[in-house]
Amino acid sequence: MRIRCQRNMLAAGFQAVGGVVPSRTPKDVLKNVKLHVADKQATLIATDQEVGIRYELPEVETESAGEVLLPTQRLSAILREVPDDVVSIEVDEEALWIRCTHSEFRLSITDPLEFPDVPTFSGDDYYQLSAGAFRQAIQRTIFATDVESTRYALGGILLDFAEDRVTLAATDSRRLAVCSTNCTSEGNPGQSDVAPVVPSKALSVIEKSLADDEADVQICVQSNDVIVRSGQATVYGRLVQGRFPKYQDVIPREFNINIEMVAGPLHSVVRQAMIVTNEESRGVDFSFGDGTLTLSSKAADVGTSRIDMPVSYDGDKVVITFDPRFVSEFLRVLEPSAQVILHLIDGNSAAVFQAEENYRYVVMPLAPEAP
Repeated sequence: MRIRCQRNMLAAGFQAVGGVVPSRTPKDVLKNVKLHVADKQATLIATDQEVGIRYELPEVETESAGEVLLPTQRLSAILREVPDDVVSIEVDEEALWIRCTHSEFRLSITDPLEFPDVPTFSGDDYYQLSAGAFRQAIQRTIFATDVESTRYALGGILLDFAEDRVTLAATDSRRLAVCSTNCTSEGNPGQSDVAPVVPSKALSVIEKSLADDEADVQICVQSNDVIVRSGQATVYGRLVQGRFPKYQDVIPREFNINIEMVAGPLHSVVRQAMIVTNEESRGVDFSFGDGTLTLSSKAADVGTSRIDMPVSYDGDKVVITFDPRFVSEFLRVLEPSAQVILHLIDGNSAAVFQAEENYRYVVMPLAPEAP
């Protein structure tokens, strides 16, 4: 088997699949990327047996067919170091050869039959939405997952499909991120009583594989897994087992206070307030009144801070204590010019940050620091 391709194209493919390759695994074969060649088409395949990806390489020259396992770290190093524009990959019964104009590498080979299969996207029943909208929805929710939780459903993102919309929801039980976007359905993708929960790792790989915002994304949900296809990449992920909390019940419906702010300036003062916090004293007091937001924090053996920012609020003074990391992570995924509305009931109840109609972020306040 032999193929020739542009080095930068092959490097981009390795970067796309590299996030799936496990750094530590009892199965050494998973540290490789499988190259599958057939019908003049080359595909890179990687998996950790929970998440898998197939990436079609464009503009490959080949008249052969076959499979070979490519050692991920060594081939990535070769592609990074060689200056040539074109790379040739050839495999015979004894070795794998990587050849460039002025370089040649001979590497040992492993039987590709030992590598687990990664499903392809097949069938006519799926949901479809734009890549740009899906990427934004993933970015606006994935940070709220809890990958270390013993409640496994909290380590993923819920995909709640309706007739023409899909809602992504993620929570670690202390905050909840919910983002909706338009989608369509093709064929009969099916409606289940339980919405699928996709592992955060799989959605992270999907988000990085969405290269063209204008492209379409197809999502096929099955009983135990999900397959997502967009452009050159197809990502497979096993669904997270366990029931996701009823996120709709967590979002307050009525508020006493609504404060409009701009994401960029708010993010700046939150980052400043985070400087004087530590593991024992994470809370920052957000005090609203007289047209000013005052952020104050104190930590033993560190010091105190006070930061003021003008806001359009002249109602009764209200103080609510947040973990500033939670607020910062929400603001970080917004454009600096984005309008943010903070909805409050009082200083002790769940608060809702809202950006646009389709994005809400619920944060539970911390108990105020003892004087």
